[in-house]
Amino acid sequence: MHPEAVFVPVSVLALWTMVVATLVGFRRVRAGRAGRLPPHAFKLGEAPGVPADVVLANRNFMNLLEMPVLFYVASIALYVTHHVTPRAVALAWIYVVLRLVHSAIHLTTNRVLQRLAAFALSNIVLATMWIAFLRAVA
Repeated sequence: MHPEAVFVPVSVLALWTMVVATLVGFRRVRAGRAGRLPPHAFKLGEAPGVPADVVLANRNFMNLLEMPVLFYVASIALYVTHHVTPRAVALAWIYVVLRLVHSAIHLTTNRVLQRLAAFALSNIVLATMWIAFLRAVA
């Protein structure tokens, strides 16, 4: 296994984040063209009265810019310290799959308990990655 393998799940999550960013733009434009929101609705962020489908996509995008930052940092830290292992890559893939599941739930059925389960499990995996990193460098 090449240490660079850790960047494949990193890239998948980064690309997914870009897909969701595109979805946000698409939903905003579609809502604006349909007259479902005023043109100034995003002047200062999200204003009251923005349709739920637009808010939801934007919230999912924001989710992808929060905890995953710690995933990106952990992955880079593992790489630069030469501590990428098959276990680390497996954990990275599990994290990414759980984040994709979280997004899929959030953007479709939005069942809160299912979404929470995916989110919580992904955070446990992320914590496991950080603990493994700390053990490796300590």
